[in-house]
Amino acid sequence: MNYQIVILIVFALFALKEAIHFGLFNKASEDRSDGIVEIASTILLFAFSQPLILFLAALSMNVIFPEYEGALANTAIGIQILLLLIFDDLTQYWWHRCCHSFRWLYNLHRAHHNAKYMSVRIVFRNNFFYYAIMPSLWCSGILIYLGLGWVYTFYLVVKLTVIIGAHAEWKWDKALYQNKYTSKPMWLVERLISTPSTHSSHHGYNDEDGITTYKGNYGNLLFFWDVLFGTAKITRGYPSQYGVKGMLKATWPEQLFWPVVPSALDKKKRLAKQAETIQ
Repeated sequence: MNYQIVILIVFALFALKEAIHFGLFNKASEDRSDGIVEIASTILLFAFSQPLILFLAALSMNVIFPEYEGALANTAIGIQILLLLIFDDLTQYWWHRCCHSFRWLYNLHRAHHNAKYMSVRIVFRNNFFYYAIMPSLWCSGILIYLGLGWVYTFYLVVKLTVIIGAHAEWKWDKALYQNKYTSKPMWLVERLISTPSTHSSHHGYNDEDGITTYKGNYGNLLFFWDVLFGTAKITRGYPSQYGVKGMLKATWPEQLFWPVVPSALDKKKRLAKQAETIQ
C-alpha cells in the first residue's frame, strides 16, 4: 500500500475521533482565515513542496555523486533507521528550535502557532517557504537516493502517526496517565516520543500557567531530543489557551507566503522609514 494512503488513513482516523467528540470545524476560537491557511498549506506541502524537494535532492546527488546511487541499500535496517532519526528527525528538531530563536525564521513558522486551538488540522499548517528550505526534507531526499527509500516509507508513517497524535484535540495520553497500570510506563513514553501533553505545552498561549513553554518541546517524532538538549518540559498537563501572545494579527496570505507577502510590522517599518526620508 502506498505510504501516502496509510498516512491519509491515520489522519482520517484521528480526524474522525476529533469530529465525533470535539468537532473538527468551527472551533470556538478560530476565525475565517484559519481553514484557508490549513487547507492551502497541506495541499502545497503534499502536492508540491515535498515531492519537488525529494526530487531535487536526488537529482542534485545524481549530478554530483552518480556513483553513490543506492550505496546504502544493503546496510542493516537498524543503521538505516538511525540515519533517518539523525538526518531527518534530529535535523528537524534543530530547524524547529532555530525557528523559535530567530525572528525572521519564526515568521516562516508562525502560521503553525497562529491557530488558537490544537487539532489534526494544524499538523501541516506552515508557511510555504518553511517547508521549501527545511533541511530535514533535503536530507531525506539524499538518503532516499542513497537507497533508504523503503525504510523511509515505514519510518515516515510512524513519524507522522506520532506527530498527528501529538497535535490532535483528542488527548490519547490523558487516560494512560490516569490509569494506575500505565502511568509508570508513560514516564518512559513521554520522554521518548512527542505526546499531546508535551506538544500542547509548546503551543500554549500563556507561559505563566506552569504548563506552556515557548522555548522548548521542539521534538517531532522523538521527544528524546528535548530531553537530551535540555529543552524538555513535562507536566502531564494541557494549556487552557493556545496561540501567539503579543503578536500582531497576520492575514492568511502573510501566514502562507511571507516574505513575498509582507507582514503588518514590515509595512509599519517601511512607512516609518519613508516618513524619516521625507522629513
